[in-house]
Amino acid sequence: MQITLLAVGKLKNPHWKSLASDYTARINRQDRIDTIEIKDTTPAKEGERFQESLAKTNKAKVFVLSEEGKTLSSRKLAERFDQNLGAPLCFIIGGPYGLSPEIKSAGELISLSPMTFTHEMARVILLEQIYRALSINSGSGYHH
Repeated sequence: MQITLLAVGKLKNPHWKSLASDYTARINRQDRIDTIEIKDTTPAKEGERFQESLAKTNKAKVFVLSEEGKTLSSRKLAERFDQNLGAPLCFIIGGPYGLSPEIKSAGELISLSPMTFTHEMARVILLEQIYRALSINSGSGYHH
């Protein structure tokens, strides 16, 4: 399965960067994940860049992280992966000023929590949940 993570901004904090690298390496042992970082600007300009990147994701199932999104359990996320039968997946994390309406309508809106996280925290939490979902589906003991 090919997974793409589209995110606004770079990870600057070395601790978040290290955690993100760790989960990316774990995911890459099972499947392939690519991270594309979009420059932090206005939601409209970020949306244009997201659209360009989405055009290259080969008709992936898109999940857009948004506070208006539905929260999913780890098992429900794993089920969503299985429902796509190995088709590409794409996750979008917006910047501090949110997402353009076009991007919000580009896929299924999901939320990590009713709380708001920095984009760095959100990226690490999302990577861990992607790894957890893949582990659930492979039957490993990571999720118990």
